[in-house]
Amino acid sequence: MMELVLDEDHELVARAARDFVAGRSSFKRVRGLREAGGFSRELWAQMAELGWLGLTIPEEFGGAGLGHVHAMLVAEELGRGLMPEPWIPTVAAGAAALQLAGSPEQQREHLPAIAGGKRLLALAYLEAGQRFAWERPATTVEGGRLRGEKLHVDGGATADWLVVSARGPGGVELWLVPAEETQRERLQRIDGRDAALVRLDGARAERLPGGDLGAVLDRATIGLCAEMLGSAEAAFEMTNAYLKSRVQFGVPIGTFQALQHRAARLFIELELMRAAVWSAHALLDAGGDARAAASVAKAKCSDAAILIGHEAVQLHGGIGMTEEHDVGLFLKRARVAEMTFGDAAYHRDRFAALTGF
Repeated sequence: MMELVLDEDHELVARAARDFVAGRSSFKRVRGLREAGGFSRELWAQMAELGWLGLTIPEEFGGAGLGHVHAMLVAEELGRGLMPEPWIPTVAAGAAALQLAGSPEQQREHLPAIAGGKRLLALAYLEAGQRFAWERPATTVEGGRLRGEKLHVDGGATADWLVVSARGPGGVELWLVPAEETQRERLQRIDGRDAALVRLDGARAERLPGGDLGAVLDRATIGLCAEMLGSAEAAFEMTNAYLKSRVQFGVPIGTFQALQHRAARLFIELELMRAAVWSAHALLDAGGDARAAASVAKAKCSDAAILIGHEAVQLHGGIGMTEEHDVGLFLKRARVAEMTFGDAAYHRDRFAALTGF
């Protein structure tokens, strides 16, 4: 059993992250970056100075070594503000790949640069016609050169290095590829985040000897769930405030019993999300097997984030359907996050298989 209680140190990190996001990243800024699929390098550098990019990286490699629960608190606040900075591709996925699969030499070369905000990574593992079946990559490797094509690479258009899955003699292998060795095409997503189609035509690569893509995806999935929790919290709070302030028939619409029931259901779903996300991060810090916890968290977060996003728009009424209102941004982000690292149906099926059903 994991203890799901935050101590004073956790509270300080959470409060600092919330103040940072509230003071430096308005929704106006987020909207301005959506069309270009970009982010602020200045804010990324400030996050590095605060030590946030190295929270899960050991001190010997330039990180803080505080653990996954601390990282969860930061990711939650980034999700609350819909910040487009590449936390998930670089910190949750890229740094995890190097920690789990990289050699000591590779870790010494790349992890300090990640923690210092000087290097961006992206995980390239999805391919055409495979949906979430990452166990059977069509990408091949010969003589340290990769050939293939990767779809929907989160953070792929701006990454400096890519962690790429390929078919090897012993199964799935992970390779580290300089971005300049690839051909990248930026994709347009409804949330406006950076994503790319990556082509590998003889790209020079360096093998990560660990090669456990499943474990990397579990860590990245759990990290994404923290961001989804923060976004859902913000959407719910925005909606709850609207129910209290919008007056109809001379009274706030939040006094209508039918709307109270809908809001209560969202609150329950949000708390179930929180329990699943906190438990998964605590399990990572305890060094436990996180496979089932990752699937529980992602299945719950995918379903709940979509429900809360839809209800937030509906409960705002006609104004919630407009592009001008910020509440719709949460639903768009939820739609993308739902499909990232596997949707709810995929993870329910995976959880069943892991538990013997």
